[in-house]
Amino acid sequence: MKPISWVINGVLAIAVIVLYFLHFKAGNMPTNRAALIKGSMKIAYFEIDSIENNYIYFKELKASLETKEEAYTKQLDALNKQISIKEQEYEKLRPKLSSIELSNREEELNKLYIDKSTLAQKITQDLQVERENRLFEIKKKIDDYLAIYNKDKGFAYIFSNDPGLMYYKDNAYDITADVIKGLNEAQTAKK
Repeated sequence: MKPISWVINGVLAIAVIVLYFLHFKAGNMPTNRAALIKGSMKIAYFEIDSIENNYIYFKELKASLETKEEAYTKQLDALNKQISIKEQEYEKLRPKLSSIELSNREEELNKLYIDKSTLAQKITQDLQVERENRLFEIKKKIDDYLAIYNKDKGFAYIFSNDPGLMYYKDNAYDITADVIKGLNEAQTAKK
């Protein structure tokens, strides 16, 4: 499973646990306990992998992140090439250089190594922040859509399904197609 899927599922799982705790903690039990006892509480789920594969906005964000990652990779590759050239020059000239010149060349190479390390850390950090922000946007869009979707459906809970999270599911309660359709329609309407 892709890292983005793990992050989304982790965030959604934590949200469900928090909601479950808040809903059922002492003093917050629903006033209509008889309805819960009779089993009229409706629960639905959607397949998060299907959302990732079919939600237009998700695919656009994923492509955008991949483009940024490629640009960052090109920056690192250029720096690696520059370092490689400097190393080759250093090795060729090494026997002919004085100790001061050798020291200067080594300092120059060390600075390039440090620059490369700093750039790699910055890139990793920037990409992580960008991913987190984008995943939060997607989660918010899903949350907002589900709030609208659920107004007339009456589900008590709507879960995202991750194969490692749910052990049994009845496909009668799968609302994935509805969620994908609604999210894509909302995204298309914004354009």
